[in-house]
Amino acid sequence: MTTQKYIKDYPRPQFVRDSWQNLNGEWDFRFDDANVGELEKWQDDLHGDRKIQVPFTYETQASGIGEESFHPYVWYQRDLVLQQEVGDQRVILNFQAVDYIAKVWVNGCFAGKHQGGYAAFSFDITDYLKKGAGVPNQIVVKAEDSQSCTQPRGKQRWVDENFECFYVQTTGIWQSVWVEYTAASRIKAVKITPDFDNRSVRFEYQTQMADASASLRLETRISYKQKILKQVQLHIDRPWLQLDVDLTHEANGPWKTLAWSPQTPNLYDVEYILYENDVVVDRVFSYFGLRKISIENGKVLLNNTPIYQRMILDQGYWTESHLTPPSEEALIQDIDAILAMGYNGVRKHMKVEDARFLYWCDVKGLLVWSEMAATFEFNDEAVELFTREWTEIVRQQYNHPSIVTWVPFNESWGIPQILTHEKQQQFTEAIYHLTKSMDPNRPVIVNDGWEHTVSDIITLHDYEEHGQALLQRYADPDALLGNKFSFNNWKYAMAQGYAYRGQPVMVSEFGGIAFDSGAGWGYGNQVNSEEAFVERFRNITQAIKDTDYICGYCYTQITDVQQEVNGLLTEDRKPKIPLEIIREINLS
Repeated sequence: MTTQKYIKDYPRPQFVRDSWQNLNGEWDFRFDDANVGELEKWQDDLHGDRKIQVPFTYETQASGIGEESFHPYVWYQRDLVLQQEVGDQRVILNFQAVDYIAKVWVNGCFAGKHQGGYAAFSFDITDYLKKGAGVPNQIVVKAEDSQSCTQPRGKQRWVDENFECFYVQTTGIWQSVWVEYTAASRIKAVKITPDFDNRSVRFEYQTQMADASASLRLETRISYKQKILKQVQLHIDRPWLQLDVDLTHEANGPWKTLAWSPQTPNLYDVEYILYENDVVVDRVFSYFGLRKISIENGKVLLNNTPIYQRMILDQGYWTESHLTPPSEEALIQDIDAILAMGYNGVRKHMKVEDARFLYWCDVKGLLVWSEMAATFEFNDEAVELFTREWTEIVRQQYNHPSIVTWVPFNESWGIPQILTHEKQQQFTEAIYHLTKSMDPNRPVIVNDGWEHTVSDIITLHDYEEHGQALLQRYADPDALLGNKFSFNNWKYAMAQGYAYRGQPVMVSEFGGIAFDSGAGWGYGNQVNSEEAFVERFRNITQAIKDTDYICGYCYTQITDVQQEVNGLLTEDRKPKIPLEIIREINLS
């Protein structure tokens, strides 16, 4: 069941306005390898020599260009024809993601700059517009990318060719571009924190107050299946306010039936209505799930009940469009395949996914680990760039009930000496506590795979091919978690100076079985038949499930990705193994 205000292809389903305009589609495009564009005033008129289909990057076939070589500076231009008279409204230009630095001009006027390839951003462009419906306004975007390893890049390569598990880079606009029309006084953001135990929810409102002398009032309506359950009023006297709302009610049976979980992904709809001098000036739609993630006695609990997480690693690549989903339907197709295979969660690996993916995880009840794209060097610049973008992402994704874990670091990428290096250890502690200061209610993993510092969950990456070997390796948890031996013969569970403190333990990467008749690679020896694949998959999965102190796993991976052929599905989403066989093994 979708939410009350579901709009297909709306880029930001957690914060919906009716008045919006999609700017995806054909834009003029130009490479600028010599970086002469600004000096030559391309921002005034690009004179693009190519066309590109936004939001697909020039490296992809879906863009209409399909050139995979690296270009550090690229330009875009299109006309924005306003669909309505602006009057005293404001026009907000939104970018869901541009990799890596975006500079934006409107009618030759500089509108703003953003740095960070995975976070969304917006500019108020009203003052640069030519007024009147039907009048064209020129939007120009310059995107700057690099091959620097201090830039959070995830699986994007920093050399000219793919290697190991690193793939073609993503440069420029790679998620939706759109405008929305708002009043001068408007709702800027709302942070929603459910309190499962107390049957309540907290709203933290950020508003734009155009006139300090005006009387502003915010109404919040909470409903379930279109029946209003709560309706509260709040008078606004400053930009930041918070409100706690009691959710106790008798509607639709006992309150626990309205909790969010994979089995019952119930969502409350929310409508925010802003009044200025008793006139409606803004209306925003959202939703939330009443659920709780906690840790107790070495277990992860969902709504105070232990949950065994059966997860699959998902890198979110497509053949024709790479990191950009080809459509909303493609996102739904992946989620449905994951659920059909008996998984209840997904680890979104080295990528901050499209907000529509998280929306459908919320709707369908799929647990999500949200992971930051890694840097691959450690220095002051990398620390600054990583920290700034990570905090943006946590704020932007905070309201999604499907997100149950934050994963800022993976496999010591960007912190290569964390086993012994005090500064790198301190960096991970800082990110852990910074994340907790913004969100104390979700576990934070530092660092996924091995060499943990202050992690809430201890996660192990182990691509052992034989189930019996896995059982033997994990037979003595005290030795494993006490760093008395290196698991998989090369990594320790904890960084030096840190001790295991009874956290839950999960195998958050395993498998990676390569099954393909052609070239490509996976982990361990490639199998050449369905029977060999199923036997190996069953044995290693069962070994993890038979290790009683391990409370979940994450299999690598849902699909093939470029040169990797270790997916359960091909890159074009064709099953290699019948999905029901995978499901039976997961659920047995």
